Amino acid sequence: MSKGEKQWIIPDAYIPPVSNGELTSHESVCVLNLCDQDVVITVHAYFEDRDPLLGMETIVPAQRTKHIRTSSLAAEDGEGIPSGVPYAMEVTSSAPVFVQYSRLDSTQAENALMSVMAYPVSTI
Repeated sequence: MSKGEKQWIIPDAYIPPVSNGELTSHESVCVLNLCDQDVVITVHAYFEDRDPLLGMETIVPAQRTKHIRTSSLAAEDGEGIPSGVPYAMEVTSSAPVFVQYSRLDSTQAENALMSVMAYPVSTI
């Protein structure tokens, strides 16, 4: 039996628009693939006031973890997730995985780091 889920929701996502000091503001979707096969990860981004960005894909190799910087994702037309704009994400995978979300905000000298498990959508 595979461990994990194939659909995950991250309702509060945001790429900080600026950085201060040595650390770069960013966010990451961290995926753990315990399967013995490579897994295709697809990210859909949903916004308050614009059309969604759909079909942003990456591969997580078998029995590996991958930290995916959301600023590096791009839809088929090349459009990426803009910084400074709140959005939500749906993460789906071709096999069960585990998903964690992290954000480093270094917009001011007092850095803030947030890390939470994404919400797994049961595939019962």
